[in-house]
Amino acid sequence: MTRRLLVVLTFVLFTAAAWAQGSEWQIDPNHTTVAFTVRHMGISNVHGHFGKVSGSANIDDSDMTKSSVNATIDTASVDTGVQMRDNDLRSPNYFDAQQFPTITFKSKSVTKNGDKLKIVGDLTIHGVTKEVTLDVDGPSAPIKQGPNQRRGLEATTSINRKDFGVGSKATAAMVGEEIKIQIDAELTQKGAPAQ
Repeated sequence: MTRRLLVVLTFVLFTAAAWAQGSEWQIDPNHTTVAFTVRHMGISNVHGHFGKVSGSANIDDSDMTKSSVNATIDTASVDTGVQMRDNDLRSPNYFDAQQFPTITFKSKSVTKNGDKLKIVGDLTIHGVTKEVTLDVDGPSAPIKQGPNQRRGLEATTSINRKDFGVGSKATAAMVGEEIKIQIDAELTQKGAPAQ
């Protein structure tokens, strides 16, 4: 076998292996929102979001079921637009951000649901880990912007705050137990700087 042929075969095998493993992407925190909605006294909705999110995804476009995602949220970055309420949410009454500074999600499986995806994973809030399912629209096809490749996705789920020990002393009549979560994420290729 000639040296040139060996180099070509090595390149082909390396490329095939990289394709089979999917491509690495990182969450762009400047273009990603993790928002939530909860009922207040059964008469209105309170909306909030977390301002600091990071994470990565391995996306296999040839077989999305082989994809995976990991995300971390800074608990103290909770923002509902009312400082007094945000301070209460950061306190031991709810998230206890000092003792539990992060909320994390780690996927366990990805399944196709028509033209959408279902991502099952472990969500950890307040030191408690529970399995949740994200209904995902996307990811979109990559587009080129400057030096970066970008793509986006939307995901929704609902959880019960008491399952995670959040606001255990707050009655359902005052603060709803169901929390609706909406995620709008933009991803860039891993290693490429976010713009």
